[in-house]
Amino acid sequence: MKRKYLILLLAILGCATVVSAQNRKALRINEVMVDNESSIVDEYGNRSGWIELFNANYGPLEIASVFLTTDSLNPTMYPVPMGDELTKIGKRQHVLFHADGEPNKGTFHTNFVLVPGKDNWVGLYDADGRSLIDYVIVPASLLPDQSYARVDDGFGEWEVRNGSASKYITPSSANIIKDKNNKIELFARVDGHGFGMAAMAMCIVFSALLVLCLAFMLISKIGAAQTRKNKALAHGVETKAERREVEHDSGEEIAAICMALYEHLNAHDKEDTVLTINKVKRAYSPWSSKIYGLRQLPH
Repeated sequence: MKRKYLILLLAILGCATVVSAQNRKALRINEVMVDNESSIVDEYGNRSGWIELFNANYGPLEIASVFLTTDSLNPTMYPVPMGDELTKIGKRQHVLFHADGEPNKGTFHTNFVLVPGKDNWVGLYDADGRSLIDYVIVPASLLPDQSYARVDDGFGEWEVRNGSASKYITPSSANIIKDKNNKIELFARVDGHGFGMAAMAMCIVFSALLVLCLAFMLISKIGAAQTRKNKALAHGVETKAERREVEHDSGEEIAAICMALYEHLNAHDKEDTVLTINKVKRAYSPWSSKIYGLRQLPH
């Protein structure tokens, strides 16, 4: 029995590991800066290269025990420590790792650095140290304070960003900053005066009221029927539904009864083709004769 429970526990743990691995497949390297001269600083006020990860899931993701590395031959170079609540990334959110070679400063400080002037291979491995989740090769041509980022968060091609109005650098934030709501602008163009919105709101309100009214009517009818049934059961009286179950007045039954009567009485529907002769007997009684009621016989 204990062996069965042990096998079941191992199966559950295995399923949980598979689900976790599937979720981590959506973890992406999103933006990298190699030479940081005037960009973001860490919590100690220092500048260093940094690596931004993005959770492409539509749910929170725990990234503890994954590995960051700059050497494909050493996939377990920097393990993300366990036990830090900040390693749980919200849905569609970002997290920043400072590549300063000082892991003693905290969870988000790696034990390696990014080297300017050369291609930097950055890899992200799963907790087993063998499954490569994502990687990027940052080109050596990247200048100071430039970043290498995806065009869209978690997907798309990579591009060099120099901090200009169209190529802004976005550590710990979305790569495309949306300052306009396209749906609101479209609604403003289509229904500038708001008549459509007012009509839509009124239709929704009246529809909801109608549905509520019908629901209350149905509930009241059901309640009344149940009350009548309970009263009938309490007084030992049959309800209409029970009486209808006993009564047999369907059209098929009436037709069958008529046919049986026809066969039994030998009734004729078409008298022009069927001749019926019946012998009639009338009992004679002097009391019923009019002759005896006359005073004299007619001449």
